[in-house]
Amino acid sequence: MDYRIEKDTLGEVKVPKDSLWGAQTERSRKNFKIGNPSSMPIEIIHAYAVIKKSAAQTNEDLGILSKEKSNLIQKVCNEILDDKHNDQFPLVIWQTGSGTQTNMNINEVISNRAHLIEGKKLGKSDKTLSPNDDVNLSQSSNDTFPTAINIAAMKIISKNTLINLKKLRDSLNNKSREFNEVVKIGRTHLMDATPITLGQEFSGYVSQLDHGIKTIENAIGHLSELPIGGTAVGTGLNTPKGYSEKIVDYISKNTDISFNESPNKFEGIASHDCIVEMHGALKTISASIYKVSNDIRLMGSGPRSGLGELLLPINEPGSSIMPGKVNPTQCEAISMVCAQIIGNDVAVTFAGANGHFELNVFKPLFAFNIIESSKILGDASLSFAENCIDGIKPNKKRIEKFLNDSLMLVTALNSKIGYYKAAEIANKAYKEDITLKEAALQLAYLNEEEFDSYVNPSRMTNNEG
Repeated sequence: MDYRIEKDTLGEVKVPKDSLWGAQTERSRKNFKIGNPSSMPIEIIHAYAVIKKSAAQTNEDLGILSKEKSNLIQKVCNEILDDKHNDQFPLVIWQTGSGTQTNMNINEVISNRAHLIEGKKLGKSDKTLSPNDDVNLSQSSNDTFPTAINIAAMKIISKNTLINLKKLRDSLNNKSREFNEVVKIGRTHLMDATPITLGQEFSGYVSQLDHGIKTIENAIGHLSELPIGGTAVGTGLNTPKGYSEKIVDYISKNTDISFNESPNKFEGIASHDCIVEMHGALKTISASIYKVSNDIRLMGSGPRSGLGELLLPINEPGSSIMPGKVNPTQCEAISMVCAQIIGNDVAVTFAGANGHFELNVFKPLFAFNIIESSKILGDASLSFAENCIDGIKPNKKRIEKFLNDSLMLVTALNSKIGYYKAAEIANKAYKEDITLKEAALQLAYLNEEEFDSYVNPSRMTNNEG
């Protein structure tokens, strides 16, 4: 393979001839062959491009970077944001815990691409832009990487996760209203309970989503705080006066997302509590959705030998050997997503507890998990809403059969004849395999008119419409 010579503080390094990365990237590429190559999420790369662009604008405004160099940095950053150099970021998640090597990967790509823009050849003559002194001016990996995580997470959560969670919530709410008058048997402990409407059951799911969405929205405030400008340990060493405030303003403009300067940059660099908090919110709503998907899967089981109360959309064949089989695939997919997010949260929590002194060195892990969790939750929520919830129909015949066969309708008699007589009716009906009405009449605790008046499943739901 053809190569050129690049240099860093440790000496010369052979780098692929036409690559835009430099010596430090190449060292990391060779030293950390862990997992799939280029596993650093592209969202982090794009977030870093926003940071480098915003830093160039800020440094120019504050008089420490020339307009020419600033324009070059901004031009390359725009190219990165347009996905023109995605193949120039070969590094893996499993690298230094500060993310320094990815920061330098960005710096080197910007530097070398600017060199080419100026009509020069890679590896020849002094660099047009210094990766450290120009592209990384007023920055450290320690403050830029957590800033990149927050930018990437905020972008996904605000423009994907929340939007699609609200779509799922609205789909469930539409079904709650549609099913408002469908009376069915309730279940507790997986056993028959008193009646409920299918709409009431779905309203519980809506409320779960409402609370979960609110939890995510409440965590956005902390996530929007950027520790940029804290440099190495939070003191802001080597930044000009006014840098932090100005660069946050530029980041907000360049992303069209509202960010704030972290009130305490020591916290923002030494810990990632904002990620722990936000991921905890994603975990919470994932637990809710897992419950919802399981309920729907169970109510849709069958079609003839399960509960079969819900008719789920038929999306694809379900078996390679059983003809005509259709499975609750959307329920299964989103359940797996929720399980993955719950697992990711364990890693995030552990990583959050392991910030030592002035730097948490689990930063790439935070990046990988918060990005994966927020993306798959948003994508799965939209898929679940559109390909399952929106198409659900009640199997009224099945629902009515279960309702009429249930012994728990006897609960309506508690206030009329007392708990123990009602229990006697239920036990007799169960042992003799007869209806509640037959048992009640045989025991002479009620006449037929009284029974029909008291045991009314619809009234038992207390459904006010």
